[in-house]
Amino acid sequence: MTTNNLTLSSITASIILTSSAFAQTSENSNELDPIVVSADFREAKLSQTSKAITVIGEEELYDKSSKTFVDTLAATPNVNFSAGASKAKYVQIRGIGERSQFVTPVNPSVGINVDGIDFSQGALGISMFDTQQIEVLRGPQGTTFGSNGMAGVINVKSNEPTKETTGKIEATVGNYNTKAFGAALGGTLVEDKLLGRVSVYKNKSDGFMKNSFLNREDTNNINEFATKAQLRWLATDEHTIDLNLMHTDVNNGYDAFTFDNSRTSQADQPGKDTQTTNAFSLTSTSQINSKMHLIANLGQSRSDSEYSFDVDWSNPNQFTAAQGPYAAFDQYLRDRKQTNMDVRLVSDEDGRIFNASTAWTVGAYYRDQNEKLIRNYTYLPSQFNSDYQTDTVAAYGQLDSKLNDKLTLITGLRVEEWKANYSDSDAVAIKTRETLIGGKVGLNYEANDDTLFYTTLSKGYKPGGVNADNSLTADEKEYSTEGLWNLDLGVNSSHMDNTLTSRLNLFYGKRDDQQVKSSNTKLRADGSTDFIDFTSNAAKGSYYGLESELNYYPTDTLHLFTSIGLLKAEFDTFNEPNPTYTSLTGRAPAQSPSYQFNVGGDVMLGNALTLKANVEGRGAAFYSNRQLASQPAYKADAYKLVNTSLEYTNSDWTATVWARNVTDEDYTTRGFGSFGNNPGNGYTTELYTQQGMPRTVGVTVSRDF
Repeated sequence: MTTNNLTLSSITASIILTSSAFAQTSENSNELDPIVVSADFREAKLSQTSKAITVIGEEELYDKSSKTFVDTLAATPNVNFSAGASKAKYVQIRGIGERSQFVTPVNPSVGINVDGIDFSQGALGISMFDTQQIEVLRGPQGTTFGSNGMAGVINVKSNEPTKETTGKIEATVGNYNTKAFGAALGGTLVEDKLLGRVSVYKNKSDGFMKNSFLNREDTNNINEFATKAQLRWLATDEHTIDLNLMHTDVNNGYDAFTFDNSRTSQADQPGKDTQTTNAFSLTSTSQINSKMHLIANLGQSRSDSEYSFDVDWSNPNQFTAAQGPYAAFDQYLRDRKQTNMDVRLVSDEDGRIFNASTAWTVGAYYRDQNEKLIRNYTYLPSQFNSDYQTDTVAAYGQLDSKLNDKLTLITGLRVEEWKANYSDSDAVAIKTRETLIGGKVGLNYEANDDTLFYTTLSKGYKPGGVNADNSLTADEKEYSTEGLWNLDLGVNSSHMDNTLTSRLNLFYGKRDDQQVKSSNTKLRADGSTDFIDFTSNAAKGSYYGLESELNYYPTDTLHLFTSIGLLKAEFDTFNEPNPTYTSLTGRAPAQSPSYQFNVGGDVMLGNALTLKANVEGRGAAFYSNRQLASQPAYKADAYKLVNTSLEYTNSDWTATVWARNVTDEDYTTRGFGSFGNNPGNGYTTELYTQQGMPRTVGVTVSRDF
């Protein structure tokens, strides 16, 4: 079956059944919605959540500890990603999100929260081991998350401490010399007072790139260590304090691009892709009285990272003197510090206002972030330094008003004071200060216990910023804040005694002062190309589409699922000041595939064996928002990946044989077009791509107790 036919069949089945995903196990197929979502102000059952949300549960994450965080999200409707180094670490939701970072500081479009710690700019350091669930919220989250949540928010929850002693050990071996080991243990430390849990995980792989010049197979390697510790102090019956500690040490290689777009490099300086993070969050939950409770969170993190690569992708022996070879190396050393505080009062049943019809939440938020950069680059006369300081103070509130037994009106507002201060060694100093406003108005209609209809109009925003490259003009140095209005219409439903559960969401969005990541190129005296990365405002854009997820349990031993994302995104107007580039008015932004799908199932072959399989894929998408008038519009081809596993369980032990990209499909995860880097062909402008993961196979053995 072709990709198009498979996609059409999946979409048809999904829409007919008003599809959506509830992560359930077969023994819970008749239990009504066991999943609890925590990414909003109040915990709620997934079926009662009026958001475009996907929950990836622990049973789906069970055998994926060695899989990257971003790859785990890839099967979620309208969630895309881009790589560019050792592995993917940039996420786009509905076509909105960063694709890379070089010299310019970034204000994220997609917020990432891990156990109360902001990881929006540190996805490389997120481990999937000992994770309870991932909640993916699509669309602007202006009320709850503010400036980091214009495109959406990803909330990651680790397994929490329990009174009972529980634990897990896990070991994985696979091709490309993949080896991983993890262990977790938790339980009561002091009876009725203190609970704890700790986990460690080590993951290593040579990667799938070969370097023929250095005669190595590990220049794009994975070498990661992560540890988490959690303490829960039951201070009183009315007061709980949670402490989360996290340390990650990622020491990966970077050898990703070649002249022939193959997996064989000839670079003499492969580079690095590293991140060391130490972080903690402290959360206090206290019952003030019968009417309200107070939640206070303090989070802090510090990350040191290196992103470095061989600019010329070659070595001194590769070209003749007549071909004019060049040698260059680029290194970005970043030191990020961030502190965030959130304090909120949340009403309880006795605290409802307006004749006990309305639940309420009020809160205040503060974030201080500092990013220092050192750049060492062959073509710079001296080392480049920059300092980017941002401060955010916000107040927010939300009302959930029951208009009658079936109808609920939800209103939310957030006012945020944003300040930024940038300075660098090129004597550039830019200060900005503005007030940003976001919020939402929503209406929920609970037709019956099995069906919830909802509509939400939400306002999101993303602050403006600074372009750090000194070759840009004064006007190009700054870009403006982007605003987004988004409308969601959805239905959550269950059918046939809850053996079929679904979520269907339609959406439409308008972007104003749309921020666009683009680039310029400039010929150097030696004939090579200087690649200048920057962000600008393209004027206006829009998008619309559908997100649908379905889980079906026809028998106690069979589970079938589909998830579909359809997206039509385009620039309504595109202000292109450079006449050598094509105006993109009417074209889709980069990384906005028109469709994504994930179709599969699992079947129990007996009391101990379970076979799982899925096919995930996405449509073609543009690599870049820059297109030379004389060049074609470079796009990543559509692709589909087949994954499967066979799981054997005996008491507490589980052994899983798994294979990803079974058919060894060729696909790309990043691309740079309209760019010349090869002295062998006279620096001809052409497309360079990073290849996706080839077929990988392995065995994972674990024990839960």
